[in-house]
Amino acid sequence: MNVDTMRFIDLRCGVPLTWIATWLVKLSSVFVPSGKTKSRNILFLELSEMGSAILVDPAMRKAREAFGAELFFCVFSKNRESLFLLRTVDERNIFVIREDNLAHLLTDTMKFFTWTREKNIDTVIDLELFSRFTALLTGLSGAKRRVGFFAFHNEGLYRGDMLTHKVAYNPHIHIAKNFIALVNALLSDNGEIPYSKTAVTDKEIALTKVSPGDGEKDRVWKKVKEQYPSLDKGAHHIVLMNPNASQLLPQRRWPLAKCAGLIGMVLGYDARAVVLITGSPAEYDEMQALVNGVYNPRCVNFSGKVEFAELPALYSLATLMVTNDSGPAHFSSITDMPTFILYGPETPKLYGSLGNAFPLYAGLACSPCVTAANHRKTPCRDNVCLQVISEKEVFDAIKPLLKTKAGK
Repeated sequence: MNVDTMRFIDLRCGVPLTWIATWLVKLSSVFVPSGKTKSRNILFLELSEMGSAILVDPAMRKAREAFGAELFFCVFSKNRESLFLLRTVDERNIFVIREDNLAHLLTDTMKFFTWTREKNIDTVIDLELFSRFTALLTGLSGAKRRVGFFAFHNEGLYRGDMLTHKVAYNPHIHIAKNFIALVNALLSDNGEIPYSKTAVTDKEIALTKVSPGDGEKDRVWKKVKEQYPSLDKGAHHIVLMNPNASQLLPQRRWPLAKCAGLIGMVLGYDARAVVLITGSPAEYDEMQALVNGVYNPRCVNFSGKVEFAELPALYSLATLMVTNDSGPAHFSSITDMPTFILYGPETPKLYGSLGNAFPLYAGLACSPCVTAANHRKTPCRDNVCLQVISEKEVFDAIKPLLKTKAGK
């Protein structure tokens, strides 16, 4: 199903269903003992954003350390692999919901409610800001402790009232700190309205780094050489360009013409640079058109040429990456590779990479235009916020690194 169809279902079906579920949960709570017990099996819910699997990792590690708990995760099938980069959650503890059609969605939802009870899930942390679907999954999961963001007196999306720990989402701090606040709510000895009355430091959202072995890097280097046979470790270095953004928010795309212009500037300045265009296998043809437009043998279409698990090795080999605000901006954060990220509809203050990242953001009066209150759906069809970021501006940002590699 496409994103707009899922939004429509979430609105038209989600509102009445969450209202009904609220009363069912309140009624059932009358018969459930209220004694305090420690969280042992904690389920995190984040369905739609691949990058969130990285951004929530500090919160998951804190939950495991604080409670000695076993961690579980529920995610859409298309985003499942994003959990394998850091492997904080055991693969056996990941529940996948297929979102390709309504029949699969409904079938897997029913299986989810059985699965949570089989796994004795006692705590659910809903990471979504706007999804009524995850509110239903949380409320009907059978867990005694249900943590998530709650609107309180804010005018926002109605998601029912099924949470035992209602956390105030803070739009002025990074989303990773908001995720930590969800865990802090569980750690509070006293009931709070709202949770969580705690400070979250920058140190708490530091990511674990991944160091691929020489064998992994050699395999990826070989794949690059298959696409560019002239590749020589002594004569070349790799620059990555990721021009794509998910279908969830296509307004995050920097124009392909600007991508081509930047690549031309890089190749013209640095004779040692080999630019790899990254993307999924489905994006290969579109990226090939970009490569054809650049018309330089050192610009290579690398879309779909590495497995998801090989991304850390690719990033460890590269000098830098220029990317739209999308999954790779966060995937690269578990390595030390410098990543230059183009922002427009969203702001790096809230959704910035936690790695070695350098944001490029025009900060127009209309930006950011997607929030928790509008279901991350903007009316904008002309992303001037990205169009005004020039090729020269990006080139000037990456030039110091290129200059070192080029020996200038």
